[in-house]
Amino acid sequence: MPHAHRAHGATEMRTLIFPAATNPLGLRQPTVLAVDPLLREVIAALTAEDPPPRQRRNLEHLALDRLRHVSALPLCLPWPRDDRLRTVARILADDPADSRSLADLGRVAGAGERTLSRLFRAETGMTFPQWRAQMRIQHALALLAAGESVTAVAAACGFPTPSAFIETFRKALGTTPGRYVAA
Repeated sequence: MPHAHRAHGATEMRTLIFPAATNPLGLRQPTVLAVDPLLREVIAALTAEDPPPRQRRNLEHLALDRLRHVSALPLCLPWPRDDRLRTVARILADDPADSRSLADLGRVAGAGERTLSRLFRAETGMTFPQWRAQMRIQHALALLAAGESVTAVAAACGFPTPSAFIETFRKALGTTPGRYVAA
């Protein structure tokens, strides 16, 4: 499955590869997963050194068992293909705090609000407000990884107040920005 990965801030990446027939989550697309501390340690043990065969099998079984209970994080941001939508997406990616309505952005992109709204849903599987919120959360994660304060991130991402940002972040990722950065 073609996909891309971008890391911001200090990052350690470890990868587990299983046979194609082994798919504990039944996923059909790349997905970011929230792993618990036990699974994190199992992955570290499997990737840090070459354990003896029996220990490797036990760790792999434990990893597969733990993977069946992880949650997918809502971090996927489908990029539109239509040129008009790409214009809107690029404007917002360049300035996530841009609060213009879809109708206003449509005037720049050369399409009406209803057309863009239908296209957003058809091409990304999201409504325009959902897509914008997801894009803002992704931008916020990059800024937080760079060490920006929650207040600065809230303003840079177009949230009216830091508390509105914290609540949106918590609903999207299940934790506050401060706890996310500390983890």
